Parts: sequence; structure tokens; C-alpha cells
Amino acid sequence: MVEIRKAVRKKAKLRLGIAAPSGAGKTYSSLLLAFGLGQKVGLIDTEQGSGDLYADLGDYDIIQIEAPYTIDKYLQAIKAFEQANYDVIIIDSLSHAWAGDGGLLDKQGKIADSGKGNGYTAWRSITPEHNALVNAMLASPCHIIATMRSKQEYVLQVNDNGKQAPKKVGMAPIQRDGMEYEFTVMFDIDINHNATSTKDRTRLFDGKIFKITSETGEQLLAWLNNGVTKEQAEVNNFKEKTSNISSLDELQKLFAISFNNLRGCSEQEEVIEHYNQLKIKLSEGENNETV
Repeated sequence: MVEIRKAVRKKAKLRLGIAAPSGAGKTYSSLLLAFGLGQKVGLIDTEQGSGDLYADLGDYDIIQIEAPYTIDKYLQAIKAFEQANYDVIIIDSLSHAWAGDGGLLDKQGKIADSGKGNGYTAWRSITPEHNALVNAMLASPCHIIATMRSKQEYVLQVNDNGKQAPKKVGMAPIQRDGMEYEFTVMFDIDINHNATSTKDRTRLFDGKIFKITSETGEQLLAWLNNGVTKEQAEVNNFKEKTSNISSLDELQKLFAISFNNLRGCSEQEEVIEHYNQLKIKLSEGENNETV
């Protein structure tokens, strides 16, 4: 059934991508930002122990991932931090899952070379793994910060002599094309540690050049918390849809939907109370019509 509802600003968890070349400060910046988001910070380190180099910045814990950089290792690390109730998970770096030893590109090449399929058909088994990692980040109850290495990107253009020549067009993250679209905010950091936003649904950093600090995390947290919880949004939606309701059958259908959506939540009691009040009112109305 298609549902039409009002747009509601809900509280959210951060989905942040940081892309930068080597030495620009991906790990350092992500830790500072994380300290502004929450007290319990976990870092998934694929950079051969570089996460330990910044222990003086604050308190955080590490899960080390070594080659082969399989998607399953990333998923296990994310789940471990979630089950331990961490506020923030830093994935440093997401690029290894794509282009590292045992990463998706490596696995795709080995499938193609094995004779079990060509380069095109090999993606049939690779894409679901990529999607599983993306879904794990998007569905996580924790704030997610994912760092990516970046490289100089070139395109071929016709020069003044009529010949094709490579032209620099900026930096591109070492990840599958389109990964940046999965994030709420995407920062690029240059070699001088200056950050700019290439995507910013918060609109906090549009057109700005800045250095990432814990205050950056605090700004983002204030924006993320400026809304209602998804549970309260469900309660508000139920009340709105039943404000002018005249059918007991329709009330029961709407109640069943909200009741199930709020299963295990304290807000369910508010929906039950509102439902019972409307049920009495509608039942009295139907009895009066019968008389």
C-alpha cells in the first residue's frame, strides 16, 4: 500500500566520508571529528598500525584488520563495535576493501583469471559483497566515519594540436564509483590539511575551507540531533492520520501498522492510549447512529 505522509526531520546518525592523499591527515582528522560526536570511539585500522600513532589525542579502541582485506572482516569489525555499544566507528581505510590485497578488485580479477567467468560476469558475485558493506554502514546504530585514499584523476581531452592528451580534473577516492553518494557528508582534505565538502546535506560547510577539529564533530552532532526520533515521528504520523478519521475499521488498520512499527519501543504506549481514546469516541458515534 502506498503511503503519503508529511516530511519530518528526524534525528540521525552520521555517515561521513573523508578522502585524502597520503599524508594529508585522514586518520588524525577522523579521530578529532569523532571525539566531537561521542565518548566511545572505535577505529577499524587497515593501515598497518597507524591508528595507534594518535593515542595521545584521546581515548579510543582499535580493531586491526590485516590482508587479505575481505568484506567479511570489515563486517565482523563493524558488528563487534556495534555490539559493544560504541558511539562512533571509524573505518580507516575503506579503500583496502576495494583495492587492497584480497579486496573486491583483487577478488574480481582472480575470478576472471580462473576461467570461471570473464571480467564482466565476475561482478555478479562481487557486487553483492560491496552492497553488503554499504548496507552495514548505512544501517549501523553508530556514527560512521569512513576514510578513503585519493588519487589524481585524469580525463582525455583533445588538445590544441587535435590530439588526445590527459588532463588533471582533481582528486578521486580509491573506491567503487559512486561510493561518495552513500554518505551524508563527504570531505576532501588536501596535502596542507585543508578540508572542503564535495557533498553536504547538512549545508554547514558549503563553500568553506577549514581544518577538521573536534568542533567540526560537535557542529555535526547538533545538526543530527535537531529533529525527532523515528519512534516519535511514527507516533506523530499516527495521530495526524487519525485526526479526522470516521471509520473504526480504518482506525484499526492504521493502529496495526504503527503498533508493529513501534514494537519493543516505549512510544508504543502513546499510540495505544490514543487508539483507545479514538476507539471509544468512534464506537459511541456508531451506537448513536444505530439508535
